[in-house]
Amino acid sequence: MKAIYKREMRAFFNAPVGYVCVAVLIALYGFMYLQVMAMGSTSVIGSVYSTMFTFGMMIIPIITMRSMSDDQKNKTDQALLTAPVGVGSIVLGKFLACVTVFGFASTLGLLPAVALSFFSSPPWGEIVGYYLGTILYGGAMVSIGVFISSLTISQIIAAIGTFVVAVALMYIDNLASVSSNAVFHAIVGWISFNSRYTTFTQGMFSISSAVFFLSVMAVFVFLTARRLESRRWN
Repeated sequence: MKAIYKREMRAFFNAPVGYVCVAVLIALYGFMYLQVMAMGSTSVIGSVYSTMFTFGMMIIPIITMRSMSDDQKNKTDQALLTAPVGVGSIVLGKFLACVTVFGFASTLGLLPAVALSFFSSPPWGEIVGYYLGTILYGGAMVSIGVFISSLTISQIIAAIGTFVVAVALMYIDNLASVSSNAVFHAIVGWISFNSRYTTFTQGMFSISSAVFFLSVMAVFVFLTARRLESRRWN
C-alpha cells in the first residue's frame, strides 16, 4: 500500500493536477478572507467555510477522476493486478493519496484564520467544526469518486459522474422538503450527508456522524476493491 500511495502522490505532483487543485482552493480561501477583512467582522467566517465546502466538493471529481481510470486506459493496471500486492492495498493506496491532496488543500485553508487570530478573535469552534466536517464529507466523496473511476476508462466520464453524485448529495435534502412522501423522506434522512455534516458546522463533534462518513469510505473502498478483483480474474 505504501508503494502505491507514493506512486499516486508522485503522479499528482509530477503533473499539474495536484498543484492546480491545491492552488485553486487556496486562492479561493484567500479571496473569501479578503472579503471578511473588508467587512471588518469575523461573524461571517462561517459563511466562508460554507461556501468553500461547495467549491471543495467541485474539486474532488478532478482529484479522483484519474485514480483508477488512468491505469485502465494506459494498460498499466495489468502490472498492478499481477504484482504481489492485494487489490485492497492498491485501492487503499489510491484512496489515501486522493484524500491527502484534498486534506492538504483544506488544511491550508486554515492559515488565513490563523493569521486573522493575531489581531482578532475568529470563532475557532465553528471553524474547526467546518474543517472536520469537510474532511469527513470529502473523504466519503473521494471514496465514491474512486469507485466511479474504476467503472470507466474515461477520466472525463469519471469526473462528470462524481460531479453529478456530489451535486445530488448536496441538494437531495431540498428535494425531500418539497415531497410529502414519508418513505422518500425516510430514505433521504438515512442517506443524507448534509444533515450529518451540519452537526459539525454547529461546532459539535458527532460520533455517529463521523462513523457514518467512515462507513461510507469503507463501503466504497471495498466495492472498488471488488471491482478490481473481478478484473484481475477476468
